[in-house]
Amino acid sequence: MLTIDFLLKNKNQIGEVSKQLEMDDIKFLVNLLNEKNDEIRYAAFLALQSRSEYSPDVYTYWDDLSERLGSSNSYQRSIGIMLIAENVRWDKQNKFDELAESYLSHCDDEKFITSRQTIQSINKWISYKENLFQAVMQKLMSIGISKYKETQRKLLQMDILNVLSQIQKIKPCNAIEKYVKVVVTGSILDKKAVKQVQKLF
Repeated sequence: MLTIDFLLKNKNQIGEVSKQLEMDDIKFLVNLLNEKNDEIRYAAFLALQSRSEYSPDVYTYWDDLSERLGSSNSYQRSIGIMLIAENVRWDKQNKFDELAESYLSHCDDEKFITSRQTIQSINKWISYKENLFQAVMQKLMSIGISKYKETQRKLLQMDILNVLSQIQKIKPCNAIEKYVKVVVTGSILDKKAVKQVQKLF
């Protein structure tokens, strides 16, 4: 049976720890996601994230993860978003399709870090959900970058372009081409970033 002490002592080998988990341990870790201690909560999150890469065990707690999207606590929203992203690969029941609108609404979450984590996490599942390409494109291309602080705009814009480049590789789209042209000729990206974008597309 997994314990908090064991989890914290082995936090640098979290990938190995995740391979040894039993179903009772998964439940224990999901409960630890509500822990107020940041170190404990984060270690539990990492173990569940790692487990989700090769096992559907965490998918069993889909409803719990989904509820976190509506949390008033941005840390809990982020936890839900990132663990859902890892578990879409196991979503044979297409539960994510019903959740997609709520999930994508956090692409411009009130917390900048949660916005970035949401957008970045899309690349974890986008290849499994071609039916959601249009919804993702519409959401990302409608985000008003100018409402963010100047220091944040470039970061968010590059996150958006990274996702759009993945969609473009799978299913080329004129709307994405037009969006990219507008962005690279705008004022948000510097020359170095523009070169990165050109490599992406």
